[in-house]
Amino acid sequence: MYRQKQQRSIPLTVAAVAALVPLAAACGTEKADGGSGSVGAGKPVTGVQWSIDSVTVDGSTHKAPDSARVLIHESGEAVGSTGCNTFSARADVDGERVRLSDAMFTEKGCTDTPPAFEKSLGRALDADLTAETRGERLTLTTADGDTVELSRPKDASLHGTKWTATSADGKSRTQLTFDKEAKTVAGRLPCNHVNAKATVGDGHITLGAPATTRMMCEGSLMNAEKRILGFFEGRVDYRIDHETLTLTREDGEILRAYADR
Repeated sequence: MYRQKQQRSIPLTVAAVAALVPLAAACGTEKADGGSGSVGAGKPVTGVQWSIDSVTVDGSTHKAPDSARVLIHESGEAVGSTGCNTFSARADVDGERVRLSDAMFTEKGCTDTPPAFEKSLGRALDADLTAETRGERLTLTTADGDTVELSRPKDASLHGTKWTATSADGKSRTQLTFDKEAKTVAGRLPCNHVNAKATVGDGHITLGAPATTRMMCEGSLMNAEKRILGFFEGRVDYRIDHETLTLTREDGEILRAYADR
């Protein structure tokens, strides 16, 4: 059974049990993890932000909204959105078996998200699922034969995308944009504007000394800004997974930012 944020117990067939979206990450304070997990035949399933394409229940197929996503963290947490409602849940992965439980979700009504899709998806996910990956596609199947079809969406471009990182408490926000022709990165830190040289290699970026404005803000914003500036003046590894950019310093500190559409 899935329950609402107010802790009322509600069947999983309620609309909000859909695709997953990334949580806001703390700016530069996390340690890099060990990478993606896998389900069946060694194919990665956790750590991949899958796009939900459709759900089929009792022989009826319902197309998913374009913004429906699924992401299961290797730590055992799932977070998400149907394109309308969002949720978080516990995710147990054991071999080819996947089980979502203890979900907390919203119950908004959205005109561009068909209720039949959300209801069918809820029913399909409220079961023990068998996961099968085929190249860039993933199928989740129930014992009754209901299926959820997913695919790996195209990654956002490093250059020209406005990447936004928000602290876990929501009080500080950083926005960065990489310019391919100028070989620079520029944007807004929690307090000041910044720009610097940015030379992109194969899986890494060499950042030059940052030039910033000289505004002074409250202590928490300045502390967050100092952590962000710690990623400059050196080489960082980078990875893009759909709309998530992960920068990793040599000491293991990471910064996650999301494409601002």
